[in-house]
Amino acid sequence: MGSLSGKVALVTGAGTGIGRETARLLALAGARVALVGRRRDVLDDVRSVIAAEGGEATVFAADISNGQAVVTLVDDICSQLGGIDILVNNAGSASKIPNVRWTGEDEWNAVMDVNMTAVYRLTQKVLEWMLGHGGGTIVTVSSLAAVRPNLLGGAAYGAAKAAVRNFMSYLHTTFRNDMIRATCVMPGETATPIMDSRVRPPTEAERAMMMQPEDVARAVLLCCELPARTVIEEIAIAPTRQRDISADLEAARWNGAPEDVIALERPHKI
Repeated sequence: MGSLSGKVALVTGAGTGIGRETARLLALAGARVALVGRRRDVLDDVRSVIAAEGGEATVFAADISNGQAVVTLVDDICSQLGGIDILVNNAGSASKIPNVRWTGEDEWNAVMDVNMTAVYRLTQKVLEWMLGHGGGTIVTVSSLAAVRPNLLGGAAYGAAKAAVRNFMSYLHTTFRNDMIRATCVMPGETATPIMDSRVRPPTEAERAMMMQPEDVARAVLLCCELPARTVIEEIAIAPTRQRDISADLEAARWNGAPEDVIALERPHKI
């Protein structure tokens, strides 16, 4: 019997990176895992890996930025798997234009929708089930950008990650006596596919020095495995070694800037 035997865990963004490794570890601990993401083929691959390791997972392809899709998703999971004891809000996306001087409103709204509003939608629906069944565990993967915002993640990303941190704190203070455990996990740089969207993608050598997805997944697992009487409110984790990010910041500063502004200002910023 694993530590999470008999539990059902819903993991968003389960196809790659932190979500994939979290789903694996939860399944290895005995949970039945609902793999949620947009790409069914990627989720099918994760399900195959989990099955080969002796775990159990079911694929639910869905776009959690769509409100009605979230309602259908949660209803389907509860119907097929019997409920949801653990929710891991992991899905997210980065800013394309990190400098707020040139971040368009459409991009701002899109980043907020995926990183914050989707978390609200899914949590609200799952919370309804948990409150009616004696409690549950909600873990949201935020980012150290929530407390140390900079040009690497961008203005919209940092603001959204700070918002979900606040939201998890709200859930904790409001529903802890209903046996709802709400935790915010704030990782620093982690070598996941999201790094490919950076203005200056880190090199392989740089990624090797970062945290790996399984490192963050182990922190999520800890939050889920502790006895129901105990909650970890917040975890901040980071690579031990601090790398030089000056080139990354410089590239991000000017990404999306009009050519005339670059010609006028950039020589004075180097």
